Amino acid sequence: MSHDHQELDLSLMAGVTDRGLRHKQNEDAMELAVVPTPGGPVLVAVVCDGVSTSAHPQDASLAAAQAAARVLRSAAEAGTDLSEASADAVKSAVEAVSGLAESPGEVGSATFISATATADGVTLCWVGDSRAYWLAAEPADAQRLTRDDSLAQEMVSLGLLPEEEALESPQAHVVTRWVGADPAEAKPHVTRFEPPGTGVVLLCSDGLWNYQPEAAGLAGLAMPAAQTDPLGSARALVKFAVDAGGRDNITAVLIPFPPGAPGAQAESGAQAESGAQADPGA
Repeated sequence: MSHDHQELDLSLMAGVTDRGLRHKQNEDAMELAVVPTPGGPVLVAVVCDGVSTSAHPQDASLAAAQAAARVLRSAAEAGTDLSEASADAVKSAVEAVSGLAESPGEVGSATFISATATADGVTLCWVGDSRAYWLAAEPADAQRLTRDDSLAQEMVSLGLLPEEEALESPQAHVVTRWVGADPAEAKPHVTRFEPPGTGVVLLCSDGLWNYQPEAAGLAGLAMPAAQTDPLGSARALVKFAVDAGGRDNITAVLIPFPPGAPGAQAESGAQAESGAQADPGA
């Protein structure tokens, strides 16, 4: 089965990944799960983007996403601290990627971002330049929730270049942290976000935000439909990136908040889970 384009719909959240137009394979991967608990569903999402200059990036991204999702699902089932579990998930992802290599020089790399959403808030964890955004009904209230580990971000933070110019520079997407080749580079950021109301958390690879880095712009593309039709809105975001040039692999995962809020499709019963990786090229 081709992984060039895959869609996951767990009703309470959904994701789409696509090869785009310029790459031979899709090196993005995503894993989603809904974990029923006494306090309500816990939504787990992981997005990884293989670093194309590393060995077998498509395998690295998939291994990292699957390993991390297993740790986060287990934590949600056990009711343990999700911030600690998020850091543990990155460690597991590093081990999984390292385990793919037949020699030290063949270790792949990937960026990483995860979200675990409960009725009280969202725990985010990331390494690299895949991003999380809060999409509000009013685009002006939308916000970016993560800070890239990249040379472009460093240039902006040091005041060397404004963001628009930094993103146009040759070093724009050189990441400074990743999961894989050098475990020392995988120190993750972990933060807790308590949304001010109803809305949607977006996880995405740079294949999407390359074309629209602003939170308000992404909210304008996805909202309000994303609150009740996350799959349809994820498709629309991916189509936007493809139509804008599709230079990279594209992944968009939409998580309406709070999980199971009125208007979202409720899911009941046993844990639902699924995963996907796209074919050659990110």
